[in-house]
Amino acid sequence: MTEVEIGRGKRGKVGYPFDDIAIVPSRRTRDPEEVSVAWQIDAYRFEMPVMAAPMDSVMSPDTACTVGRLGGLGVLDLEGLWTRYADPQPLFDQIAALPEDEANRRMQEIYSEPIKPDLVAERIAQMRASGSTVAASLSPQRTQQLWKTVVDAGVDIFVIRGTTVSAEHVSGRAEPLNLKQFIYELDVPVVVGGCATYQAALHLMRTGAAGVLVGFGGGAAHTTRSVLGVSVPMASAVADVAAARRDYMDESGGRYVHVIADGGVGRSGDLAKAIACGADAVMMGSPLARATEAPGQGWHWGSEASHQELPRGRRQHVGTVGSLEEILLGPSSTSDGSLNFIGALRRAMATTGYSDLKEFQRVEVAVAPHSRS
Repeated sequence: MTEVEIGRGKRGKVGYPFDDIAIVPSRRTRDPEEVSVAWQIDAYRFEMPVMAAPMDSVMSPDTACTVGRLGGLGVLDLEGLWTRYADPQPLFDQIAALPEDEANRRMQEIYSEPIKPDLVAERIAQMRASGSTVAASLSPQRTQQLWKTVVDAGVDIFVIRGTTVSAEHVSGRAEPLNLKQFIYELDVPVVVGGCATYQAALHLMRTGAAGVLVGFGGGAAHTTRSVLGVSVPMASAVADVAAARRDYMDESGGRYVHVIADGGVGRSGDLAKAIACGADAVMMGSPLARATEAPGQGWHWGSEASHQELPRGRRQHVGTVGSLEEILLGPSSTSDGSLNFIGALRRAMATTGYSDLKEFQRVEVAVAPHSRS
């Protein structure tokens, strides 16, 4: 990224969000039906490059299975309501009805209930019974405590997801998770993140992760930028991490680590732009929170909203626009990019002449400022 002078004593890199870039048509076009949007990580193949975000407002065991049936990968948050309460439905109803000024405080109380290992195993077994690929998420802080329960229950893909995850976490109070040793000893592929820079991504790739999540504070329900002053322009972050993947392939003799954009994908065009910048797949939250089946009932929030000391998220009203199938596969009855994400990706690839996702990563993009002068 180009550096600019902020003031005489500080320089900063210019970064671009998805809104500020556009995909450039090429000399060739294709039939959208002849385009492949399939994606494979380790031994698992998916018919669309979508991971459903492990957020209570988006994923229940049932909706994770539905996403799997449609061709994507649903990821369940193992630190959410589904592993704290045997029947969380009354809590979802309560969260949906909370007045705005009481939402964060009450959610802190609701999420203070301890996680129950037997419910962790039960939810994974419920997902496994559907026949779908089972993916579940823990924060780095909880991984040490619960990983054996998760693996023994039969998870297929293990996701370690935090606001930011590093390969070199420093703590004077507790022994940090040794990611490299942990991944080496595990028999299932691990996806880890988020990260936002070339160097941080390279370090995570060297731990042996199968995939790296790219993003920091960019989700629709985050307030990290306001609370901590930390955020990342997603188009630039994805491109930087894709460069780290390329260099790591050279360094490792050809080992490919999947890059997954996590944040900033609010409309179908953002999905296409994420792939164009170098992502292999995206992790989607707010678009899927708008599904009629979503547990949040038209509301969207992440784990940051219930942090016991410093909430960095909010419960946001997103409404409902259609079923999970309509949001992912269509048909669409609107022109705002909220439905038929995969149909839009196919058409973007066809319009630019590319037949599969890895080819489409090479498409030309232009800076088309959305809000810059």
